Amino acid sequence: MRVVPPGTDLNQFIPPRGNELDSPLFQQLTCHLKEPDKPIILALSRPDQRKNIQALIEAFGQSPQLQELANLLIIAGNRDDIDELEEGAQEVFHELLTAVDRYDLYGKVTLPKHHQRDQVSMIYRIATASGGVFVNPALTEPFGLTLIEAAACGLPVVATEDGGPQDIISNCENGFLIDPLEPDTISEALVKLLEDQALWHSFSERGLAEVKEHYSWDAHARRYLKIVKPIAAHSEQLLRQPVKLRTGLYRDRAIVSDLGHNLIGDDTSLEQLLQLLRQQRKNSYFIIATGRRLDSALKVMKKHKIPRPDVLITSSGTEIYHAPLLTADAAWTRHIDYQWRLRRVKALLKDYPGLKIQSNIEQSRYKVSYYIDPKLADIEELKQLLHQEELAVFVQVAFGQFLDILPLRASKGMALRYIVGQLNIPLHNVFVAGGSGADEDMMRGNTLAAVVANRHREELSQLDDIERIYFSQTSNAAGILEALDFYDFFGRCCDPKDIEKSDADE
Repeated sequence: MRVVPPGTDLNQFIPPRGNELDSPLFQQLTCHLKEPDKPIILALSRPDQRKNIQALIEAFGQSPQLQELANLLIIAGNRDDIDELEEGAQEVFHELLTAVDRYDLYGKVTLPKHHQRDQVSMIYRIATASGGVFVNPALTEPFGLTLIEAAACGLPVVATEDGGPQDIISNCENGFLIDPLEPDTISEALVKLLEDQALWHSFSERGLAEVKEHYSWDAHARRYLKIVKPIAAHSEQLLRQPVKLRTGLYRDRAIVSDLGHNLIGDDTSLEQLLQLLRQQRKNSYFIIATGRRLDSALKVMKKHKIPRPDVLITSSGTEIYHAPLLTADAAWTRHIDYQWRLRRVKALLKDYPGLKIQSNIEQSRYKVSYYIDPKLADIEELKQLLHQEELAVFVQVAFGQFLDILPLRASKGMALRYIVGQLNIPLHNVFVAGGSGADEDMMRGNTLAAVVANRHREELSQLDDIERIYFSQTSNAAGILEALDFYDFFGRCCDPKDIEKSDADE
């Protein structure tokens, strides 16, 4: 396989002409800034969680040095009223505006409501003329066309190290790669570019030259023909082989695990488990279900070198993301939204004894998270209060100290059954590893389940008399390996009682 990157229109995306900072568009874009003459840090993308724009505001807000050096301009689609946008975009803008308010960035950050498609090139040129930088902090970026457009306008770039930007910056040598999960890496790269004018000009000139070399449409056509002509000249007619059914061609089972006390804790056994999953990838799906938010889960996975799963269930089952591009499952979001009243839940539990709300980073649109003191808070009484107020919620406690309030239709278990239905896998071919009360509803039913050994295992002790739930003697990933072997998961994949019965019949 050879990858031929697309091109960009170098007649449309061009360097500044000299009048950009006197244009009406510049006045329109900067009218809310206190010091509009500062360099512009530009972000341009859809209002999508995967674009990770909030991390850029976090980086800007946490760095007084960066605020002194530049302004931040975020172009995130067009809007008349945030409440009229689709639900995912509403959540993104809520997070952005909350972050602006948290760091008191008024007059330093601007989010224009409207722009025209034919103004995009001019927006890049304005940022270049101001001495600014283009930023793409996406969690995942398949290619990164905006980076090419920025480079064609002479604008240095700072971009995610995930995906296509690695190749673009390697070819153009006009910017820095950053870790999108670590805001500090974003601010450090931006400060380095904004403070060093010689470096800025060097990157700007390199970008202009290398875009012509690698990413013009002429370069695209030349590269494509160079690859294709020898193939065409030496091609032979392919003979069609008879089609035969191959065993193991389709994946017919799935492994599901939390992150916290299941996968993490023993690097040796984790590597053994990951190696096993790699060997079995043709017949098994890998699913992670965690109480963490998407950004937090990705950070932990990266730290421990856990590959992205086929499906990532986050925020205790309220969000579902599909590989390979972390595509959010919009149908699931619509499903769990039924009768969900977030503000009413927060207001009702604001002064409830024994509860302390967790930080904003642990909250999401469909999850309210608290620290709980079991000595002061009665869980059954709390559930009764919520139901008396006719709030359709699901309440779960994990590790004896964390309380999540979710929509009634949402939980790890509900999300898992939804996904398994989409994948058309029978529940008895699904293995679930859990270690706390938050995993209980995933483990009940017809799945093959295992409780790994850890200090919170007692939360699941009530499951010890349920068939198809195995209590491992080892902890972390070693406990998962032990249970997979117990169930012969990659062999006959069934309840050990069924295996014993089959052996007896033979």
